[in-house]
Amino acid sequence: MSHNCSNTISFDLCYPFDARGVAKRFRHAAIFGALDALNPGETMSFVNDHDPLPLLAQLTQRYGEGITINYVAREPDNIAINFTRR
Repeated sequence: MSHNCSNTISFDLCYPFDARGVAKRFRHAAIFGALDALNPGETMSFVNDHDPLPLLAQLTQRYGEGITINYVAREPDNIAINFTRR
């Protein structure tokens, strides 16, 4: 039996990404990899323990108008952001 990860589709086209479970030195690379894997119209539902302002600047520089960034929650120790590929 074979498995093709590229065929995994969420019914609502929204995929969770909890950065708190990723080692800090790997986080940005993992986030970029996850966003690169999204198709237009798909969303990564991102959760973190701090507001990733430097990351947001990098995402804006890398993707420009190709991504939308929408905060869902913006409280201390509870940051949730939806990143949607255009």
